[in-house]
Amino acid sequence: MAKAEGRTYARDGIEAIDTGCLEVFDYKGAGEIITVTTTEFSAVCPFSGLPDIAKVTIRYVPRKRCIEFKSLKYYLLSFRNVGIYQEAVTKRIYNDLKKILKPEKLRVETAYNIRGGLDVLCEKGAI
Repeated sequence: MAKAEGRTYARDGIEAIDTGCLEVFDYKGAGEIITVTTTEFSAVCPFSGLPDIAKVTIRYVPRKRCIEFKSLKYYLLSFRNVGIYQEAVTKRIYNDLKKILKPEKLRVETAYNIRGGLDVLCEKGAI
C-alpha cells in the first residue's frame, strides 16, 4: 500500500467510534422527515493522517424511535481521531443509525471540505 509523503500523525482505529453513547426516545408521530445537520464533523484520513472535515446531514422518517441529539453529537465527535476513509464514514453512520433507530427511511450525506481541489459528497440511503 502507498504511503503519504511527509509527516503523519497517530490515529485511532474504528473501535474508537462510540455507538454506546447513542440514545433514542419513543416516537408517536406519523410521516415526519427529521433532518439533522452539522458542519463540525471530522475524522482522519488513514492515508495521510490529515483531518477530513465534513458537513454531515442525516435525514430519516422515524418508525418508533428518534435519536436524542446530544447523544448523536457525542457519537459524531467520537470519529474525531479515527483513521477512516470518507466513504466508510458515510456507510458507518448509516449502518449505526439504522441499527438503533430502525427507521422507515434513512439517508446520510457527508460533504467534505475541498482538499486537493476536489469536492467529495458521499451518500447512502434514500428518503
